[in-house]
Amino acid sequence: MSRPSLELSVEPGQNVQAARQAQARLQAADLRLVKKAAEFNAHRKEDEEELEGEETQNKDPAIVAMDLAAQIAYLRKLKFQYLEQNAKDKYVKSIVSDIDDAPIVTAEQNKDLALTNEEKKEKLKAAKANLAEARILSTSVGGQTIYRVLADYQRVKQATDRADFLSQKIIDARTSLMVLRQTHPRPRLTIPLAEHKLADQVTEMQTLSDEIQALKQKAKTEKGRVRAGTLEVEELRTEAAEAQKSVKALQGDEEDSRLVPLCDWYTASLTLQRSICNLEDSSSESENELRLTYKVDQPPPASPHRVVISLIFAPDTRRLADAQVSGLEELGVDLGDLIDAHIQVNDVHGLVAAVLARARAAVSS
Repeated sequence: MSRPSLELSVEPGQNVQAARQAQARLQAADLRLVKKAAEFNAHRKEDEEELEGEETQNKDPAIVAMDLAAQIAYLRKLKFQYLEQNAKDKYVKSIVSDIDDAPIVTAEQNKDLALTNEEKKEKLKAAKANLAEARILSTSVGGQTIYRVLADYQRVKQATDRADFLSQKIIDARTSLMVLRQTHPRPRLTIPLAEHKLADQVTEMQTLSDEIQALKQKAKTEKGRVRAGTLEVEELRTEAAEAQKSVKALQGDEEDSRLVPLCDWYTASLTLQRSICNLEDSSSESENELRLTYKVDQPPPASPHRVVISLIFAPDTRRLADAQVSGLEELGVDLGDLIDAHIQVNDVHGLVAAVLARARAAVSS
């Protein structure tokens, strides 16, 4: 197997010349292979040709690459078989032929060929090493390039997302500004006017807060007074009930010596209660109506103001059905909700106390 390869490498010019002669003879033979191929394919139907054309045109590039790789592998095998058969043929001819006709290969030629092969092997080894280094370098550079591209892509993507977010915020801000301009047409409030108005509002709020605190303190004082007066009224009512019981017990004996002092005490108690609650007059207008007249003191030198409260009870019950208050119209006091609330819970004492508290607050202000 080594001798034919040596012959091919030793006499390349003869092989080229023989190939040219074979090509000339092939052209002179006029075989017309192209026309024969056309005639051979002429029996196919037009539909099949169109289908084949469509199939060839519509092939997937991956399939074409696979077909190409298979054809290249087949041609390499065919070339190897050809070289192997040619080498065998030459080797057999060199052995079978006569010594005179056989090409003579000397030891020097073998040494030269060996040296040439060694040089080619060294060159091939160096080329393979360079190729391996180039592959390693390309792999590393490619990986670094991929990392850089990915990093750049991430930065660009973040910048793009931020730009989209800011653009949306700008659009929303412009829309809000347009809505505000349409909602608040000119003349609009400027910053100095707004600050001045804010300062005025702060001052007004502080003043109102002080007034609220004063009113709360005053209301607390009045509640204390009303609570104390209510307790005293309850005590006086208890004492009056006891006095009535005593009077009933002593009705049979008109000459009892305790009746006159008890009557004087009861009269003094009623006078004291009236002086505490400023009750000026009380009268029963009918069987279910009680009219109370209270005196509300005003700051001097004004005269006391009188408030008349008419309490109307449901017949044959102790439930408050209605209440009418007069004397507070000139003070601008509205008692509609207050009266209704106390009527619903049947709180007579609370109604009287609340009306008097409103009246005193209106007179004081």
